[in-house]
Amino acid sequence: MNRNLTPLQEAILLRNNVRVAGQGEHAIVFAHGFGCDQNMWRYVAPSFEADFRTVLFDYVGSGKSDLSAFSAGRYGTLEGYTQDLLEVCDALGIEGATFVGHSVSAMIGALAAIRQPARFARLVMVAPSPRYINEAPDYFGGLEREDVDGLLAMMDHNYIGWAQQLAPLVMSNPEQPGLAQELEQSFCSTDPVAAQTFARATFYADNRADLPRVPAPSLILQVRDDAIAPLQVGEYLHRQLPSSELVVLDAIGHCPHMSHPRLTLEAIRHYLEREIAA
Repeated sequence: MNRNLTPLQEAILLRNNVRVAGQGEHAIVFAHGFGCDQNMWRYVAPSFEADFRTVLFDYVGSGKSDLSAFSAGRYGTLEGYTQDLLEVCDALGIEGATFVGHSVSAMIGALAAIRQPARFARLVMVAPSPRYINEAPDYFGGLEREDVDGLLAMMDHNYIGWAQQLAPLVMSNPEQPGLAQELEQSFCSTDPVAAQTFARATFYADNRADLPRVPAPSLILQVRDDAIAPLQVGEYLHRQLPSSELVVLDAIGHCPHMSHPRLTLEAIRHYLEREIAA
């Protein structure tokens, strides 16, 4: 990945606030979920820098990305975020990497792997979901359509109140109140228009039909108690992904890489040791 960059490649890395660290033959790309940014990986990513090249970035509209690059047309579906990811990988010359995606980024990584199979040798999905909304009688996503509609309507009319309500639900772990406060602050620091666009792309997405086409082996990290992506969702993913392993973390909440980072990084490291050795 060490090479002279063209002006276009430099612009992409600046646009997505890309940060590369570590050393090693293999690269790991960490992708954040909705309402978050790359800083949410600070408890996990540094542990891999001794053996891997780590890549972190912010989707356009999140974190310290270039907000002037935001377009509701491009980012109205997950395809726009998938394009961000692939353009970052292309700018860095990444192939055969490990992709680690939290929440909706797990599906963004899956879509990227389908489009360009050489980019990722394996996927690690942290609290993933291909469909957040229940589809009776065959699919349980954890949320009713009217609940999602109401949440997004609140986001439109009372953005601060929405952030205050959603952050504790997503994070859980009330014994660590600072984490929910950090997530709420992350929500509130995001441009509301960009956040609303990403929210709709996330919660209305349905990627179930894409799962059988994912070419890379996958590790599914689900927690035993997650209000956003329940354990049944992880079990569904495990049945649908052609080559997958399901690991249930003894944790609660939708952000185990923040609330239970040791469990998360140990599960990832154990998986990588076996996969790369093989």
